[in-house]
Amino acid sequence: MAAKLRKGDKVVVLAGKDKGKQGEITQVLPKDNKAVVEGVNIAIRHQRQTQTTQGGRTPKAMPIDLSNLALIDTNGKATRVGFRMEGDKKVRFAKTTGEAI
Repeated sequence: MAAKLRKGDKVVVLAGKDKGKQGEITQVLPKDNKAVVEGVNIAIRHQRQTQTTQGGRTPKAMPIDLSNLALIDTNGKATRVGFRMEGDKKVRFAKTTGEAI
């Protein structure tokens, strides 16, 4: 099954504490069916100080389930993703506008 959401896609969060927030996918975890989105689902991680690094509380983006994300089309609205063949290539397209991604 081809990936509907990929690294670098602009997405909006559909559910959860960060509902409505937008960001860019920085990492996709297909095995867990999750993705890490920049600026969304932030958790505070405590880091012990070492000789090379400064310790303290550091914010870290945690994975969010793919079912809670939707791609943003050219109009800036959430859309579902479909697949179609253009010539001999399989391409993703936005269901709302119909244009290739």
